[in-house]
Amino acid sequence: VQLQASGGGLVQPGGSLRLSCAASGSIFRINVMGWFRQAPGKQRELVATITSGGSTNYADFVKGRFTVSRDNAENTVYLQMNSLKPEDTAVYYCYATGDGLNYWGKGTQVTVSS
Repeated sequence: VQLQASGGGLVQPGGSLRLSCAASGSIFRINVMGWFRQAPGKQRELVATITSGGSTNYADFVKGRFTVSRDNAENTVYLQMNSLKPEDTAVYYCYATGDGLNYWGKGTQVTVSS
């Protein structure tokens, strides 16, 4: 399974960004897809996940601001990020898991700054 993320960039506080991640390869293996992030000097942390059935899970620090969604036909997961804060600045990583295996995409940088 290969994961290709896009959509990062620089945005002002209070702004919005939408990340996308397309899966290819042995996609039949995939059950859960989602996003993690890693800020400088910090550990990678869960942001949000979504199952193939549409069940979602969010980190407390993004509830009400971020929305994870998924297009199973296109094998793509999205992360809509609203009301962005400077502390959301991080490298965001696409994630997928299935059949006991974990897959990671290359990160995409999100910078929230005025």
